[in-house]
Amino acid sequence: MSDSTMHGNKSKIRTGTNFTAYKSGARSEWPDHSLEIPGLGEIHGKHFLKDIVGFTGSEISINSLPPGAGMPFYHQHQENEEIYIFIQGRGQMQIDGEIIDVQEGSVVRIAPNGLRTWRNNSHEPLLYIVAQMRANSLRQYGFGDGVVSEKKVTWPN
Repeated sequence: MSDSTMHGNKSKIRTGTNFTAYKSGARSEWPDHSLEIPGLGEIHGKHFLKDIVGFTGSEISINSLPPGAGMPFYHQHQENEEIYIFIQGRGQMQIDGEIIDVQEGSVVRIAPNGLRTWRNNSHEPLLYIVAQMRANSLRQYGFGDGVVSEKKVTWPN
């Protein structure tokens, strides 16, 4: 991420001892995000969050793919699985040659070796979140990792 991009994000970031909060913008602003990928040029509608928010166990991106557009290449990962969570629109994913229709509410997990690509075959932006993390690294999950505090919940008026 360029210094100017990071500088522009500083007003959207709030940090504390045990948190970082970032305002990425409304879903309608997701197409305005872009990043530069060496060898591929500027990619519109993609916003990686790891470095901005300081994730230590995953990478998450928010994405917008315009109507009729698609990922122009297949790819797979060396270590990370990916989870795609679709928020708006309709599209298709192609994983190892199988076609999967996706829409708002669809969730797709892909193992590192899965050869993948996707497209938006609808008439509205395809909005989705992608989380990637090291495959087979989850040791605890859900309530198994949580510890309930004795502290009583209070809110200022």
